[in-house]
Amino acid sequence: MPVLRTVGVARHTAGVHSRNRPPGEPTVADVVIALQVAADRSARGDTAVARSCARVLVREPLDRLPDVVDRAVESVGVQALARAWQLGWQPLDLWQLARRRLPGAAIVHLVDLLAAEIARYAEAAVAPAWSSQLRRLEVGVWWRTDRPLLGQRIARDGADRREVLESVVDLLGMLHGLPGMSELIPPPGTPAAGAARTAGNAGSGNSAAAPPGAGPAPADGVDPKMLVRVRALLAKAESTEFAEEADAFFAKAQELMTRYSLERAMLFAEGGGDGGGAGGRRIWLDAPYLSAKSMLINQVAMANRSKAVFHSGLGCVTVLGDEVDLELVEVLSTSLLVHASGAMVAAGRQLDWSGQSRTKSFRQSFLVSYATRIGERLAVAAAATSEAMAGEVGDGRLLPVLAARTQEVERLYESLFPRLRTKRVSVSNHAGWGAGRVAADLADLDVRRAVGG
Repeated sequence: MPVLRTVGVARHTAGVHSRNRPPGEPTVADVVIALQVAADRSARGDTAVARSCARVLVREPLDRLPDVVDRAVESVGVQALARAWQLGWQPLDLWQLARRRLPGAAIVHLVDLLAAEIARYAEAAVAPAWSSQLRRLEVGVWWRTDRPLLGQRIARDGADRREVLESVVDLLGMLHGLPGMSELIPPPGTPAAGAARTAGNAGSGNSAAAPPGAGPAPADGVDPKMLVRVRALLAKAESTEFAEEADAFFAKAQELMTRYSLERAMLFAEGGGDGGGAGGRRIWLDAPYLSAKSMLINQVAMANRSKAVFHSGLGCVTVLGDEVDLELVEVLSTSLLVHASGAMVAAGRQLDWSGQSRTKSFRQSFLVSYATRIGERLAVAAAATSEAMAGEVGDGRLLPVLAARTQEVERLYESLFPRLRTKRVSVSNHAGWGAGRVAADLADLDVRRAVGG
């Protein structure tokens, strides 16, 4: 079939015609094969295939058959999403990866595909954490479902059809080239997803209340009121120009988070529950200096009874721990990354004695030093709060609870990542190392410091 020859599918489509379509006119099945082949080539690094495929799909005779193309696009997209779920990916993961690799039109198409795909499942077949991610992405079916999606979006946005199809092939290429990831949330339609939904609606089987003053504890994570308090403190720490104020705000936030987590652990243990068990989530990092930034996430995770694994080829970190600890790790990591980046940029450009730029090595060393020093201080802060809690409730009650959680996280870590290698991050700029350590000192997190409020 000459019209599809430029994307290498002539041998697949020859002789495949619908009953009511004239000979020689492509069918949805023909275009599906064309898109799949183009996506595979794009995934292997063929950067020109999106443009060539898009040109084919808007030329005669397919220019007279837009519905054929649009239905094929939706079919291939939904199939690609189903494969992504099998590989352990989640909606937010795909959005984060697309945001870093693809143009805006491809991201819009991804969100629409997520809506089309999730509409195939009953609410009871979707895990609460999965639904939460879709809400964060504002996923929803806005188009008439009796007509193809793509054409309606092109009409709504007044977009150029060929350019939209190029972005679609780029997106399909990204989806076809996804590596395998660890499954952290059961995908829609699986028995585990239904079980997670039932457990969420039943309150996880735990009747323990939240810590005093924090309000009722939601089944799926941290009490929102406590998070509001923590985020308010971290926002003040990030915005103040005075080191002592930043110190106090960070310290108070860490104190609140650690105490909240330990109190929740005690309450669940006294109620005969485990708080939902160990789980995982991914934190995505923005370039540059990904390895150094991942070190900061690792330090925060270790201080909060969690473990972190850096996916260097993707730019994200998988953190494993108790659900409450995971939420707190993400909140604190995000704030510290903002604080570190601001301090790093404030140091300005760096030149050596000959006038050559040393900014890159300075900033790399700065972030590594910052992460190392923050890790030291977080360890002190966590130990201080644990010691205070042990004194209040007694070692005999608190330590077994913490030990059990640590063992659970370790088991999950070993099951998901049985073969890992250590990655070393080099430091070649002593000025950057020193400046990073000073900046980390200014973000002092020692919870023993007296803090009002």
